[in-house]
Amino acid sequence: MRRYWLVMLAITFSCVAGAASTKSAPETAGPSRYKFTPATVVELARRTAASAYTPRRLEGNPALQQLSYDQYRDIRFKPEMALWRNEQVPFRVELLPAGFLFQTPVKVSMVESGMASDLVGTPNLFALGPHVAKLLANQTLPLSGFRVRTLLNSRSVWDEFMVFQGATYFRAVPRGGQYGISARGLAIRTAHPSGEEFPAFTQFWVERPGANASGIVVHALLDSPSVTGGYRFSIQPGTETVMDVDMTLFPRVDLDNIGLGPLTSMFLFDESERTRIDDFRDEVHDSDGLQVVTASGERLWRPLRNPTDLQVSAFTAEAPRGFGLVQRSRRISDYRDFEAKYELRPSVWIEPTSDWGKGSVDLVEIPTENETNDNIVAFFRPHYVIPAGKPWHGSYRMRWNNMPRLTPSLGRVTATRTGPTIDGKRRIFVIDFFGAGRNIEGLTLDVGASAGKVSHPVLHRNPLTKGVRASFELDPAGASLVELRLRLLRANRPITETWLYRWTAS
Repeated sequence: MRRYWLVMLAITFSCVAGAASTKSAPETAGPSRYKFTPATVVELARRTAASAYTPRRLEGNPALQQLSYDQYRDIRFKPEMALWRNEQVPFRVELLPAGFLFQTPVKVSMVESGMASDLVGTPNLFALGPHVAKLLANQTLPLSGFRVRTLLNSRSVWDEFMVFQGATYFRAVPRGGQYGISARGLAIRTAHPSGEEFPAFTQFWVERPGANASGIVVHALLDSPSVTGGYRFSIQPGTETVMDVDMTLFPRVDLDNIGLGPLTSMFLFDESERTRIDDFRDEVHDSDGLQVVTASGERLWRPLRNPTDLQVSAFTAEAPRGFGLVQRSRRISDYRDFEAKYELRPSVWIEPTSDWGKGSVDLVEIPTENETNDNIVAFFRPHYVIPAGKPWHGSYRMRWNNMPRLTPSLGRVTATRTGPTIDGKRRIFVIDFFGAGRNIEGLTLDVGASAGKVSHPVLHRNPLTKGVRASFELDPAGASLVELRLRLLRANRPITETWLYRWTAS
């Protein structure tokens, strides 16, 4: 199983808005306008679910359907044509064409004063480069999504901070950040033997913000063979970009394997294991760990891996207080890659704001040989069936930031390393903690394994990080898979998060 959406990470173009144009906004689809209320999209999802699913594909333009990567990159939205470009609005919206990977056309609509108007990708909106100038000249282009800009990092540059494009994928960045991890509206049967289903957002409604607005509201209609849904995103960019997501699902079939708050990222390698990697860099990843705060308040940290075989792990038995894929390596020296800037990729933290019920935080790790594949997926999987025909409502908050802000402060894992013992019969594990002090007197190393035997637990002061290093040896004793667990205690109370790790014989 592969994630083939990462190519889209390189497709969103960043350019600063230029001079004003005589035509300052996208056109609407004729003179028609229609009423729009907070219930409009949910009711549309309800009606859509009552009819048979009809897939949406590009039609009538074979050239657009067969665009190459380079050709698609040659279609650029003119920044001077952005929605609200010449108005007292603190956001600007730019439309994205269909084509290349984006074979599902979508509608993008503007909402103002309770009325909605559908926008059109007319020829004057796009600059066509030499790869497509003759192929697409004077054509109205179907749309695949949109991006939003604001004055995020300075008062003079309109920075792109959010994009919705491809299936239900969307991305955002905080101030000073760079695109990396992606989110989705819903996951269906991820890593399931019957195959994954990718629902799509088929229409968006963007509300016109007021002159002093700090955020922007986007509505979206989701559709797939299994389910429809009405979504509302309230988005506020800043030091951390916060999204409040409200969704109502209308199942066409019984939903017994879905993922809420799904996140998709890339992990190729870090300092833990380098036996399969020949690379000049020290680390390559958009995220390096899964963080979970359980319903009881225990704080879990699971370093990500690039396995040789597909791995699916589950954590907790009920909805957590929060979970997310986190990028902890924040120094350029962690990567030594001056172009990709992995140290600027955001973390994303999910906080349920409604009752999600019983379920698990699932982590899917997919083998990959290069960094162009999104091979990591994390989501909350309900342990109950949502029956066909019964609406289901849920909500959550997403925080796009450098690091989740968790309290109280606990020591956190900064590195995980492993290798064979001298005789090759056991594995040595070395885990570095920071934030738990340097004094190891009175500390207890609480370590356990689901199989095999753990021996030689040792604690050291770490002079490099001014933290604590824990190490132990594992004898798998013939087991092909061992789940490991470790934390530091003082007076029988945890002073660090709980480190988790899955060792496999492969």
